[in-house]
Amino acid sequence: MKGIAGQGRRPHNPRVTASPTPIKPSLAGLSKPALAEKLIAVGVEPKKARMRAEQLWRWIYHYGITDFAAMTNVAKELRATLAEHYTLARPEIVAAQVSQDGTRKWLIRLGPGVEAECVFIPDVGRSGALCVSSQVGCTLNCTFCHTGTQKLVRNLTAAEIVAQVMIARDALDEWPTPERPLNDGDRKLTNIVFMGMGEPLYNLDNVEEAIATIADGDGISISRRRTTVSTAGVAPRIKELGERTGAMLAISLHATNDALRNELVPLNKKYNLEELFAAIRTYPSLGNAKRVTFEYVMLKGVNDTIPEAKALVRLLAGIPAKINLIPFNPWPGSPYECSNWETIETFAEVLNRAGYSSPIRTPRGRDILAACGQLRSESVKVRASQRQNG
Repeated sequence: MKGIAGQGRRPHNPRVTASPTPIKPSLAGLSKPALAEKLIAVGVEPKKARMRAEQLWRWIYHYGITDFAAMTNVAKELRATLAEHYTLARPEIVAAQVSQDGTRKWLIRLGPGVEAECVFIPDVGRSGALCVSSQVGCTLNCTFCHTGTQKLVRNLTAAEIVAQVMIARDALDEWPTPERPLNDGDRKLTNIVFMGMGEPLYNLDNVEEAIATIADGDGISISRRRTTVSTAGVAPRIKELGERTGAMLAISLHATNDALRNELVPLNKKYNLEELFAAIRTYPSLGNAKRVTFEYVMLKGVNDTIPEAKALVRLLAGIPAKINLIPFNPWPGSPYECSNWETIETFAEVLNRAGYSSPIRTPRGRDILAACGQLRSESVKVRASQRQNG
């Protein structure tokens, strides 16, 4: 892949990769209707606000600029007004880590005591994937997942989800300029996966809005077919996810029977496998071109036997599917061990013989706790009394 790292910044297109939490509200991450509302709030005529929002959109999401002065086709007076009331800053980056294998992780502060993590994984999909968070913390308490040990703080807004993508593109130097177009083949970031902190289907309104912003062809332009939303199994909202977003579906499965899944994924007690798979079969446009991805973490002596593999084949019958086998990524205090490699390969062979693609996901970013199931910010927990007063 032909990269663009190392090429100099253009003076007219300044950007930052980290900045303090701004006092003025940022327009970065907002949808077109929200941008129009912000323009009306500073005196732009409602009839003109939509057109002006389109102009801002291109600068914010196609070029990634962080200075209103760079918007050369916007009137100088309006640029000055925007700079007086708003900013284009990203959320504060508390920590940025790079793994030995090139994986990058950012801890982002979204407010006092509100922090989330996102991870860029190179050489995934067409080029590289960004794993974004949809919540700070999680309510699901999956026993193999480090994120589940952090209680839910709150949902992320659509703008906060989009900002994770913008931070990654800043760090990858992946915004084009009028003098330096960015061709598809030059992109490092081509896929978005909602597999970070939180359960996306418990924040579907904001996830839907964020996907629409990310997919817009005049901006970031990462298509819905290159966006995957993973759920632990919120069955009643699965069909709705497909209808509202057009995204690819992933299911965090990890077990083939209710007794074991109740233990590993407690949400299964609410929506069991029968209800979950009935919902999966209603997902719009399922077919060979739009298969469901089933994520299956390999836990030594727990779910990694040949009978379990055969049970998984039976469970997936009739569903266009692929299975990602995920070697368990340990975290401090975790109660499980990873299956040994021979066991994982034997498990995969059963699935392959049944006609299912079942790649074994190479662990990435383990040394910086950026691998699947390891994300957990150290956000300050909001006490119940504070939540009530808020």
